Amino acid sequence: MTLAYDRQFLDRLGVEHPIIQAPMAGISTPALAAAVSNAGGLGSIGVGATDANGARDMIASLRAATNRGFNVNVFCHRPAVANAAIEEAWLKRLTPEFQRFGAAPPARLSEIYRSFVDDDAMLALFLQEKPKVVSFHFGLPSPQRIAALRAAGILLFASATNLTEARAVAQAGIDAVVAQGYEAGGHRGVFDPDAPDDRLGTMALTRLLVRNLNIPVVAAGGVMDGAGVAAVLHLGASAAQLGTAFIDCPESQADEFYRVALRSEAAHHTVMTQAISGRPARCLANRFTAFGEQIDRGAVPAYPIAYDAGKALNAAAKAAGEPGYGAQWAGQGAPLARALPAAALMAELVSELNEAAG
Repeated sequence: MTLAYDRQFLDRLGVEHPIIQAPMAGISTPALAAAVSNAGGLGSIGVGATDANGARDMIASLRAATNRGFNVNVFCHRPAVANAAIEEAWLKRLTPEFQRFGAAPPARLSEIYRSFVDDDAMLALFLQEKPKVVSFHFGLPSPQRIAALRAAGILLFASATNLTEARAVAQAGIDAVVAQGYEAGGHRGVFDPDAPDDRLGTMALTRLLVRNLNIPVVAAGGVMDGAGVAAVLHLGASAAQLGTAFIDCPESQADEFYRVALRSEAAHHTVMTQAISGRPARCLANRFTAFGEQIDRGAVPAYPIAYDAGKALNAAAKAAGEPGYGAQWAGQGAPLARALPAAALMAELVSELNEAAG
């Protein structure tokens, strides 16, 4: 059966292929995004872990490497509510882990990332720079921010993990919803991390959203090759978003510890953990995820306060040559990752997609 593409959606994005490289804050780079965009897909950068000045530099670097459109992703989590008792208890609990490496935990924890919901400087940057796409993770910003971005001619995406979230995305006037299946690597895009998670897989979620919404659906989670892209297109998705597939590209910011782990047995045993950052996220199985399996959710500080401790512990472990405490985010398709330059990987994906599409 010949596969029909949503050409209207792809033309709006200015891309040839229904392939979007996931933003992956801390891993994606302007070089990676530019290579994907230059190859006819939609490259992405994640700026949720930096401020407006850092985002400005990333956008400038990207534009120096491509004249194609790209996606800039921000976090829209509820700003963290500090709880001194929980944070003190968490640091005490982590102290033996730090001591393994001759280090001490931080004296106190802070909210290391600012949410886009109250970041006026980031909004002003987007209105000035006008990237092709701005995408939201962990929820939605205010109607006023959405209206301002739309008025600037920026296309908007937002992730959803269930139909309720997706309906909120559509009702907010967002141009496309990213259906994030439970297979996906990195942070779950759930709007409320304290609510029950239906843990819908990519196939079921994609089909639910296609059947119930009138905006394009981008399928994300477990898609690693062209056959996977074709599969979600057959389900009615307008495009596929791939993250883990691009981690082992030389243009990504993954360190050698991360790459070695991705090529190891750990890739076959990804787990969902809250211990590293304070929000559920799928990670390669490592010493930190094993530690987290013994922890009650209520014992972990709020996101991203907990991430302050997680990053400090990883730095101490890496300095001692221990790679097992990193935020080595990866999806369930991790064993299918390929160590190819991004342009070469895109060529392989397109070839595989064409073959699968008939």
